[in-house]
Amino acid sequence: EHVRVTATDTQKVANTSATAASTGSDLNGKAAQDAARQIRERLAACAAAKHGGSASEVRFGHDKVHVNGRVLAFPVVVAEAYMERVQLWSDGFYATPGLSWDREKLKGRPFYYFAYGAAASEVVVDTLTGEWKLMRADVLHDVGSSLNPAVDIGQVEGAFIQGMGWLTMEELVWHPKTGVLSTHAPSTYKIPTANDCPPIFNVGLFENANVEDSIHRSKAVGEPPLLLPFSVFYAIRDAVSAAGGHRIDPPLSAPATSESILRAITAVQ
Repeated sequence: EHVRVTATDTQKVANTSATAASTGSDLNGKAAQDAARQIRERLAACAAAKHGGSASEVRFGHDKVHVNGRVLAFPVVVAEAYMERVQLWSDGFYATPGLSWDREKLKGRPFYYFAYGAAASEVVVDTLTGEWKLMRADVLHDVGSSLNPAVDIGQVEGAFIQGMGWLTMEELVWHPKTGVLSTHAPSTYKIPTANDCPPIFNVGLFENANVEDSIHRSKAVGEPPLLLPFSVFYAIRDAVSAAGGHRIDPPLSAPATSESILRAITAVQ
């Protein structure tokens, strides 16, 4: 990923990649870090040349710069570098290291790291209609060292509800003769809403720094939690099985719509 960093903003350049597959922070973050480190090295060299000491010993922190026993405000050091005609912008580049995959031999390392999660869900099912309701969900997800816990928890919550819709209500229906997709809009394709969130919804972040050198040891979070609502599907399946005394495996497949649930209940009974 290629980014350009200036004194006022961060901008992508023309040959950037899309931020799909949860790569935004990983790629852009490391590229921005590379660019920022270049600027830092120039500032440190300039400060050492002006105030003495070694550039390697210059320290930045809390808007202060520590150089040769002196403590200077960061804007002062930047202004001095500007007057010395030091380049105050830079561009950085990052490519995920160590990835390879031989699809013929099925060997290699296709992923830089893995994210982990766990979820437990409690549902209630109406055996007369097939209707169901998620009563409680407890979710724990691994985002490494979180860059922003509030944002990450929101991502996990959203992905969980989205995945729940995928597994329970988002049914695709094609016309039996023309093959045209009938469920093509919100009027014909049901998606979850805020009303489908459980009254008890506990989401926590697993404290586990990424072992790989990602940006600040974080992990991508946008898409992995989509798989956690399998706990909802299997809770429904267990409820259907209970309706038949757990004698046979329920013939229930995703999406577990109310119609599918009712058919499965009839089968087990």
